[in-house]
Amino acid sequence: MRHFFYILLIFTSTLSCAQDKRPIAGETEFQREINAEYKDATTSPLKDKDRKTFKGLDFFKFDSIFVVKAKFTRTPNEEVFKMKTTTSRLPEYVKYGEVEFELEGEKRQLNIYQNQGLIKKEGYEDYLFLPFLDNTNGEESYGGGRYIDMRIPEGDEIVIDFNKAYNPYCAYNERYSCPIVPRENYLDLEIKAGVKAFDKH
Repeated sequence: MRHFFYILLIFTSTLSCAQDKRPIAGETEFQREINAEYKDATTSPLKDKDRKTFKGLDFFKFDSIFVVKAKFTRTPNEEVFKMKTTTSRLPEYVKYGEVEFELEGEKRQLNIYQNQGLIKKEGYEDYLFLPFLDNTNGEESYGGGRYIDMRIPEGDEIVIDFNKAYNPYCAYNERYSCPIVPRENYLDLEIKAGVKAFDKH
């Protein structure tokens, strides 16, 4: 009988521990994934003092207006260049293509890049990098602009989800080296989607 109560005690204490663990914050799968990554000491860019009090990033409310179908144009024969970063590091990129879409009734265009070092890593062979600046920078969003991870599309159409825009790691910790968004990737409107500016402690 005592053995039964011992098992019951273990079960109830395990249950209470599970209930104490808060679910990962976030309204969308992307928000939950990035919050889980930032909460985990092995993957988080946050400083230890910020991570210990971390409950979740601030996001703009998901807005389907900022999920756009864009025309993708491949730009072959572009020369490899060294992209400026927040440190002396100069990673090699190439302009892979251009994306054209409509937002707020106007045609917009951005360059999309490919990191020449990253594509050699397994799982990143088709990875594309879409950095951008917009009119929320320095106010509601990080002053240095934001990034979106993309994959090479099969045809001439690509979906850009600005709700998945995230901050460079430098927004959280100055020890990181982050690509500086090229000026030509400035959008003259407010992209109220994705990750907001981080409030450092």
